[in-house]
Amino acid sequence: MKKISKAVFPVGGMGTRFLPATKSIPKELLPIIDKPLIQYAVEEALEAGITTLIFITSASKHAISDHFDPMPDLRAKFKAEGKNHLVEKLDTLPVDIQRVFIPQGQPLGLGHAVLQAESLIEEDEMFAVLLADDFLQATENPLQALLSAAQSNGKATVSVETVSDERISSYGVIEPQQWDNNVSQVLDIIEKPALSQAPSRFGVIGRYVLPQTVFGYLKNTAMDSHNEIQLTDALKDLMEQQGLQAVKLAGLRFDCGSQEGFVLANLHVAMQNQSLKSQVRDYFANCE
Repeated sequence: MKKISKAVFPVGGMGTRFLPATKSIPKELLPIIDKPLIQYAVEEALEAGITTLIFITSASKHAISDHFDPMPDLRAKFKAEGKNHLVEKLDTLPVDIQRVFIPQGQPLGLGHAVLQAESLIEEDEMFAVLLADDFLQATENPLQALLSAAQSNGKATVSVETVSDERISSYGVIEPQQWDNNVSQVLDIIEKPALSQAPSRFGVIGRYVLPQTVFGYLKNTAMDSHNEIQLTDALKDLMEQQGLQAVKLAGLRFDCGSQEGFVLANLHVAMQNQSLKSQVRDYFANCE
């Protein structure tokens, strides 16, 4: 099978839960300490062997492109001032990595965003999809586990984790067949079910590896009650015809599309830094 080398990053959302900050700053550029969410997702993709980054964006999000720009003038300034530690912080992307930016036009759901990448994916080619909102921390690269599973049999592959009962209606939920080394074939997948209708507690999170054929299913997927094309609905149709598999996340996930997840992600990373860890502990020790 052809090596999976392309990744799609849907970054066209409005980030309404972080207004007014996201009036001018894309939510994907909100930082976890000193590094924006989108950079963490890009670094995960690069570490897994991805060489082409496809950003599905909106007209108001030029800042994402700017973030990955090499900025030679600023680099020269820092070098002239002997600030090599700042020069290193400008290296947000290797120069040999291809970046493509495609406007989504209207925010019509994740499925619609993924569909915009169709012209860049060749027949019989698989590609990854990463949602920067899902901030993952794991010993092993989370995307690599999906790539390995997908390349073993050519099936569409989704990442899942156990979701609490009160959150289950916010996720696409799978019915797994049988887990073998954290991988299972999927028997059913339902978008945002009520707790009583959920086939399991395994919710799909923001990492996917998909075949080129998914675009045909997306084109035939009807809009939901919110006038959005749901990727989960297309995956259900694809599952019935070509099969679908899931990989359990072996690590931690923070939903940084929510304020609570964003705060917890920052605290988690801060506690990995010895200086910040001490200050955070002192702060909480003195809280009433």
